[in-house]
Amino acid sequence: MWRFTVSLRAVALVCSLKPSPAPSSSDLIAHQLLDELKNHDVVGEVVRVVDHDVKPGVEADMGDGDEWPALRRSIGEADILIVATPTWMGHASSVAHRVLERLDASLSETDDQGRPAMFGKVALAAVVGNEDGAHKIVADLFQALNDTGFSIPAQGCTYWNGQAMQTVDYNDLDETPDAVKSTTATAARNAAHLARLLRAEQYPPVS
Repeated sequence: MWRFTVSLRAVALVCSLKPSPAPSSSDLIAHQLLDELKNHDVVGEVVRVVDHDVKPGVEADMGDGDEWPALRRSIGEADILIVATPTWMGHASSVAHRVLERLDASLSETDDQGRPAMFGKVALAAVVGNEDGAHKIVADLFQALNDTGFSIPAQGCTYWNGQAMQTVDYNDLDETPDAVKSTTATAARNAAHLARLLRAEQYPPVS
């Protein structure tokens, strides 16, 4: 059994369209992931992106009050990034897409051995919605996050799809379904494991 030798840090970017303090299913599932990560000595925080003025663009700092640089620092200080998004018209929210667009700037950031800045960091995805789309959304998120340099753990996502064309949301449920609990626990366990491996031995330097 793995013995914890160092605490890890996670940050969850909740890509709900609803600003705080409105109830959010994406916020709920992000908190549930962080609760599971605590079992593996991972501490973290949840950030609702729409509470911040994140400008459109692909630069590290778009100026004029752009609050992305502060969020980017939180990602830089974390070992694990969680992107939690609702499903809208079968796709991730526009907020999630903006997060991916802003992460594009990190491709030009490298460490002292030439590795892209996000090498060594692990990404998890969480998707909720009362329509189909979770698998496609996870695929899109993971492709973009992996392109940026994040590593994806085995079964590194959790999701809930409610009945199509109905009004029941994830945060309306009386209790979390067992299948979601199990999936969330697996994603957290594998993410913590992979993050510790990468903390102990980083990817090779870029020649």
